[in-house]
Amino acid sequence: MVAFLRRTVFRLALAVCLCLSLSLGACSGSANGLSGSYVDDTVLTARTLLSTIALSADDPGRAAAETQARALINDWTSRYRPRSDIRTLTSFTTMQTAVNSLAGHYANYANRPLPDELRTRLENELHRAETIAGRGA
Repeated sequence: MVAFLRRTVFRLALAVCLCLSLSLGACSGSANGLSGSYVDDTVLTARTLLSTIALSADDPGRAAAETQARALINDWTSRYRPRSDIRTLTSFTTMQTAVNSLAGHYANYANRPLPDELRTRLENELHRAETIAGRGA
């Protein structure tokens, strides 16, 4: 009788764990609106980052926009960096350079505005990545 109860409790616990993992897995979509399409996600990320770096230093929404940009950078990078079929694309390497630079600035100089040189370089790289990704390269 004791063995039967142990097996029953074990099966019940296993069923509960399985249900929880399936229900949590269904909620694992990106909070930043990434769709899973490399081209669409790269264009969305580039445009979002361009609008974020265009904000002035005294804009009241700048801190929130930078926080969202950091989350978007993390989501985009974690989704596409592991994919060997994407890593060889010119748009990926250009975008990766831009997001690494911007993430590095946010990590090291969180309270400082972007220097003009960095902003200009990021704008060029993000526009270029957006254009190249749109062409499928």
